[in-house]
Amino acid sequence: MQLVTLIAISLPGLAALGALLFTWMQVGQASRELRISEHGQITSRFNNAINNLGSQSLDVRLGGIYALGRIMQDSARDHPTVVSVLTAFAQRHAGSSVDSLKKPVDPEAVPTPEADVRAAIATLAHRRPDRDRGTLIDLSKTDLRGLRFTERAPIKLPGVDLSDADLRWAELTGADLYKATLYKANLESAVLDGANLWGSFMKGASLPSAQLKGADLRRAELTCAEELLSPETGEVVLRNNCVDLHYAWLPDADLRNAKVSDVNLEFATLSGADLRGADLARSNLSNTDLTNADFRGAKLTDAKLNGATRTGARGLPPEG
Repeated sequence: MQLVTLIAISLPGLAALGALLFTWMQVGQASRELRISEHGQITSRFNNAINNLGSQSLDVRLGGIYALGRIMQDSARDHPTVVSVLTAFAQRHAGSSVDSLKKPVDPEAVPTPEADVRAAIATLAHRRPDRDRGTLIDLSKTDLRGLRFTERAPIKLPGVDLSDADLRWAELTGADLYKATLYKANLESAVLDGANLWGSFMKGASLPSAQLKGADLRRAELTCAEELLSPETGEVVLRNNCVDLHYAWLPDADLRNAKVSDVNLEFATLSGADLRGADLARSNLSNTDLTNADFRGAKLTDAKLNGATRTGARGLPPEG
């Protein structure tokens, strides 16, 4: 009798549990079907966007780029693929720096990348890097002369590869180029005020007349691209493709612990710059404005300082 009573009491609970289990299974099935549907929709959107990238019409290509940007926002799974596609598109349509670097730039008529190239790079610059899963943005050997963006928000391309890129007269104020590779890149007259170049690899880069006011160059490597070693002693006997920063504008720049050896800084402005712990061995600082700059702990072996303005500078060797 007690068993029957217990079963009778338990039946409503078991029925409720069964109903709950059935509902959970239905929700799970509906969720799976929804994900499948969403994946199918994203695949369709992706295919349409790729087709648009190949259009002869600029407007259609721009539509494809913006559609891929939306897919990056909506789908973490497809994010790395979209990054690769947009990177390849920008590199191909921008043209090669191998050709562009053969031509001088007229300051009165600086060429700029086409609108679709700018849109592709801007879309990459506003992505979520945490979703990249190791995907590299490779814009090496790309013609990006006069690159600039219409919106005020600074671009974010940490880790981007801009090796051998032509970035003459580019406008990159406040850009996040954390640990970027700028090996032998040409940044003549480029504007990088307030840019984050922390830990960037800039061996052999050319930056004459570049503007880097307040830029973060901590631990950046601005040394010669090639070194010839003596077969007898193993010591460096010749350095080639060294960084050029003559007439560059670097007031209040942060160069703490940066490697700036063998750099041409003649006639540059380093007023208020922080160079504590920097390696400036053999660098040319002739006629450079070093007003209030801080060189404490910096390595200045064989550095040229003739004609430099030293007013308020700290950590410099005595004149004479």
